Order: sequence, then structure tokens, then C-alpha cells
Amino acid sequence: MYKIIVDSCGEFTEKMKENPVFVHAPLELSVGDWHQTDDETFDQAVFLKKVAESEECPKSACPSPEKYIRHFEGCDEVYIVTLSGNLSGSYNAARTAVDIYYEDHPDAKIHVFDSCSASVGETLIAMRIYEAKQAGKTFAEVVEEAETYRSEMNTFFVLDNLDTLRKNGRLSNIKAFIASTLNIKPIMGGDKKGVIYQAGQKIGIKKALIAMCEEMIKVKQDLPGRILMISHCNAPKRAAMVADIMKKTELFSKIVVLDTDGVSSMYANDGGVIMVC
Repeated sequence: MYKIIVDSCGEFTEKMKENPVFVHAPLELSVGDWHQTDDETFDQAVFLKKVAESEECPKSACPSPEKYIRHFEGCDEVYIVTLSGNLSGSYNAARTAVDIYYEDHPDAKIHVFDSCSASVGETLIAMRIYEAKQAGKTFAEVVEEAETYRSEMNTFFVLDNLDTLRKNGRLSNIKAFIASTLNIKPIMGGDKKGVIYQAGQKIGIKKALIAMCEEMIKVKQDLPGRILMISHCNAPKRAAMVADIMKKTELFSKIVVLDTDGVSSMYANDGGVIMVC
């Protein structure tokens, strides 16, 4: 038996939710005095309302090592996928969990993947691990294949509101100030180490989303036939527009659109769209 553990920043498709191989290690969310575990009880509408009403920045706390360890027992192999180590302590918590478990189970086969991404970037890696296992690959082969896949991924996003990223130290005050006062929308990306950078900017959300699509098309022209995943925070029409643009390129074998769960909703904020391939 094996498990694929994904911290709760990574969304699951409906098929993944029905498959016991996939499990979440939940982070904790807070807005002022309000607290919520990022699990199946998360309500995006309630969370966004709390964020809008609070003067305090929403925060997240990474899963404790125990939340990872509880899924290890009885498994021959364990694969863990976390959000970027440059965004959260989730990767380090997972590594600590593995070290603790190894003390009594030195022969355990466990690998932790720093997605160097977030949201559906984690989803894609988890799906690739599952595909490799279904193909009968060994533990070492699965790790190598998924690590290679991760190194080839690209993450882009456009947010309507940059306050959470700014207040959590992910962006400079200047970028957030310009975006909020002049309606300039930065097109953001994650580099191969999971560090956020600005790929461009446009005036208005629609132009920014189109520019984000153009960035993805540029970097994926040499790697056609891959799955493209889009997640959105309370922005189904924007996500649908992005999906339509990308479908016309015929670069992708499949396009999947998901709603953001808790942690992704916190970072994307109301109206944000994330795209990973």
C-alpha cells in the first residue's frame, strides 16, 4: 500500500477525493481571532467575508509533523507534496515528520517533494506520482519521474488583490500600491525554486489574464501535450476565459479548472486566477 500526501494548499479533483491513495495534511487558517482548519469543512465564501471585514492580514500555520506521520503507518511507500518552501514551513514540517518516523522505521520509503509551486502545481505533481505508480514504476523511478516533471513545471498567476502577499512579505509595498491605485495588474510567476517574480503587468484584469496566457504559451511550446490546470478564487468567469484561450492553442492534452481551497484562497484572494503546467 502507498499514500500520496498533499498539504491542503493543493486542490484535489473529484476523482482524487474519491481515491483513498490521496490524503491531505491540513494547514490552519486564521483571520484575527477567527480560526479554521483547512479541510473539508472550509467554506470559501465565509473565509472571504472574514478577510474583507478584518483589518488584519489572514495567516496560515503549516501542518504539524504529526499530521503527516499519522498517514505513514501501514504504507510500503509514501510520497509527500508540499507548497513551495519559500512560501510556507510545510516542507520543513514534512521533512521533520520523515526524520522522526525513520528513527523507528529505518527502512521506510518516503520522499518529500517541494513543489516549488502551490495550489494546482501540487495537484499536478500528485497526479504524476499516481500515474507512475499505476504504470508499475519502482519507488526510485517514481521519485525521479516526478522530480523531473516538477522541474519542467511553470506557474503563473494574476491577482485582483495583492494585500495578503504584500503583508506576508512576498511582494514589495510599491508593487501592491501601484496595483491598487492605478489598476495595474502584475502578471506573476514562480521560478524553479518557488520564488515569486513579476513576469509583466497590464492595466486591467482582462488584459493581465490574456498576458498570463501568452507567458504560458511561450514557455510550453517546446513541451506540448501536458495537462494544464487552472484554479480560481471566486472567479469562475475569469478562469473560463483563460481556459478558452488556452484550449485554442491545442498545446495541452487536457485542461482542468478547480476552485481554490483554503490556503490557496488566502494567497490568491477574491478574484485571483492561478495557472500551472
